[in-house]
Amino acid sequence: MQLTNYTEYALRVLLFLGTLEHGEKTNIKEISHAFSISENHLSKIVYELGKLGYIETIRGRNGGIRLAKRPEDICVGTVVRKTEENLSLVECFAGHGNHCVLTPVCRLKHVLHEALEAFLHVLDSYTLADLLANKQHLQAIFHKEEQ
Repeated sequence: MQLTNYTEYALRVLLFLGTLEHGEKTNIKEISHAFSISENHLSKIVYELGKLGYIETIRGRNGGIRLAKRPEDICVGTVVRKTEENLSLVECFAGHGNHCVLTPVCRLKHVLHEALEAFLHVLDSYTLADLLANKQHLQAIFHKEEQ
């Protein structure tokens, strides 16, 4: 199972925002700099995370972005499900009309489906707060130039 860069970057954005002090805001440029990711690409991710209710965007001179939920209320598994376009491990998961001759007797599909469910179950057991257990170390990495 490999997540798309989009989902990985979405999780990174949430991690970055989770290192901010309560009420503190940042901007796409700062996040882009911290991860060496294109601002344009991050803009799309930030927009989507806002639509999903994970972050809020404050416009204006004193604007910025910040978490809209508490880190303990952001489930990693849910974020992955909402940001991944396709969790199909194999062609037959997608049901695109491609008929595999093995479909009537195939056990592989069921085994892979079970593995995917186990993968998501593990992610469901973690929140953003769990990923921020080493918040001070993350802050040191993300905000090293501010020090």
